[in-house]
Amino acid sequence: MDTAIAKVQAAEDAWNTRDPEKVSLAYTPDSVWRNRDTFLTGRPAIVEFLTAKWERELDYVLRKSLWGFRENRMAVRFQYEWHDADGAWFRSYGNELWEFDENGLMRRREASINDVPIAESDRRYFGRRPDDERGPGYDIVLE
Repeated sequence: MDTAIAKVQAAEDAWNTRDPEKVSLAYTPDSVWRNRDTFLTGRPAIVEFLTAKWERELDYVLRKSLWGFRENRMAVRFQYEWHDADGAWFRSYGNELWEFDENGLMRRREASINDVPIAESDRRYFGRRPDDERGPGYDIVLE
């Protein structure tokens, strides 16, 4: 379980850098993705997708939580907050299914995500997760 939690935290930390090149290195060169209604294959497509995503989703901050795992597969829940160019804030709720290769790189990622408008005053995530909120026992709030 500790390894699974560490993988989830590493993914959260990487995505919070908003660095598409860095994030893409956690995936196999031929990784297959479904993100909402977008289908991608390969690191170059992942970099292109994430670059466009973070140009739209400004001040993006993510939290992930392990939902379950077995063998080389994991289920992860997540929430992230962001605003658009007009200043409208959103909290996006989602679930991911991950599959890893024998080297620990993710070869498949499927994400289902819903965006909920929020007031800026309702934000709950501000930057990187504090060190004292990492590890077992820290979950994301559902509401």
